[in-house]
Amino acid sequence: MTFSIVGRDPATGDLGVAVASKFLAVGALVPFARSGVGAVATQSYVNPNFGPEGLRLLASGMSPEEVAAEFRATDPDIAQRQFGIVGADGRGATYSGAGCHAWAGGYTGPDVAIQGNILTGPEVVDAMLAAWEAGAGQPLPHRLLGALRAGDAAGGDRRGRQSAALLCVGPGRGYGGLTDDWVNLRADDHPDPCAELERLLGIHDLLFGRPATTHELSEEELGWLRAVLIHEDYATSLPGGPWDPETEAAAWALYGTENLEERWVPGGRFDPVALAYLRERFRE
Repeated sequence: MTFSIVGRDPATGDLGVAVASKFLAVGALVPFARSGVGAVATQSYVNPNFGPEGLRLLASGMSPEEVAAEFRATDPDIAQRQFGIVGADGRGATYSGAGCHAWAGGYTGPDVAIQGNILTGPEVVDAMLAAWEAGAGQPLPHRLLGALRAGDAAGGDRRGRQSAALLCVGPGRGYGGLTDDWVNLRADDHPDPCAELERLLGIHDLLFGRPATTHELSEEELGWLRAVLIHEDYATSLPGGPWDPETEAAAWALYGTENLEERWVPGGRFDPVALAYLRERFRE
């Protein structure tokens, strides 16, 4: 009743899972990931214990195939289960029990495990694999979501659509660089959940992305920003001329209101992505 992809970025070590299903809040049960350890997707009459237990076993030194063997040996209902695992070293495993509803199957290769059940056919997995391979070099959340969307376009869950989720981890990728938890987005009940997930990822990139480049504001841009800060009541008045502490304090307050703190650069330098957003947000 679900299709998923578990993946690793070989350049950064980032790990993650993307999943979609005709099932309420699939993100609450299927995806699990821990930076430096691995990622697990557990589905089809889901055993949610496979997530934390799989990560524990990977952390203990087991390979994904050894973890899969442990699951097969210890779960009496394993014939109904399906799961995919990718370890921190890129090795993977996928399993589809004989009792999974057709069509069910998967693929595993370096850095990836793809699996699904109650699919329209094997073309779903084939499309996901082709998109994954074509997305090499993209940031992991976008690469995983691209593969998920390809599977959805190829037919996906033959019962229809309801929810989707994206979970990614990476060293220092989290908010403020303080955690490894990077992307955790869900469309729990939506007529087009994969498209909704893409919209949410775009907002996530805006609000939590960090500046790739910065530049000093031009005279026109600085004048525009000061006018916005006054109009929006972040300051009653501001001096003209070069960047100054009063403008900086007001601009920082504006960034806080717009949840753009991750894109803040002190001293009058601006992230072009944040500036473009603000100019659209406060255009006349």
